[in-house]
Amino acid sequence: MQQSTQDSVSYMTIRRLPQYMPLLKEALAAGEESISSTKIAEVFGLDPVLVRKDLAGIGITGQARVGFPIRELIRGIEHFLGWDKVSEAFVVGAGNLGRALAGYAGFEQHGLKIVALFDTDPDKIGKTIAGKPVLNLSQFGSLVKRMHVPIAILTVPAQAAQTAANEAVQAGIRAIWNFTPTKLTVPDSVIVERVDLAASLAVLSSRLVSSASVTKP
Repeated sequence: MQQSTQDSVSYMTIRRLPQYMPLLKEALAAGEESISSTKIAEVFGLDPVLVRKDLAGIGITGQARVGFPIRELIRGIEHFLGWDKVSEAFVVGAGNLGRALAGYAGFEQHGLKIVALFDTDPDKIGKTIAGKPVLNLSQFGSLVKRMHVPIAILTVPAQAAQTAANEAVQAGIRAIWNFTPTKLTVPDSVIVERVDLAASLAVLSSRLVSSASVTKP
């Protein structure tokens, strides 16, 4: 397996790589040792050339008429995505969304371990969610520095998002997973990935309307 860097791989490739994993693990469990780019492409409705480019971009190449070694593919994708090591995260905002994220056990399979939540609501502080404590937001900065936690997950109200991001950056957070509708302003050295639920819902709703108009008698 050749070396590759995240900077040389496109955003869309990074988005597709996790989608390949269930298929690869299913094939491995069925006793298969290799898989072709054509088979991967057929399952996901892609061009085989695009699949080969995705895998070559992270340093994995296959053999003609043999395909790609599945175990190497799984290890390579997990390593490239950082799933073979665990990064700890704090959730800022212990509302419905924050609690749901904290309770999702699947994150640890993908290298993310949520260790605590933070809030300003006295009724939430001191409680435990999925084994994780809800702490006073005033403790956030000191705990980030003491525990060297690199990731903050923001699930606060929109009007509080930039302030929370500022505190996170000041504390030493290196990456923010932003679940708020606010476009954050942070230094270039801080990574921000925004999850826009409203935009995703808009796409779903629009496609539903289009589908209904096509099928209407």
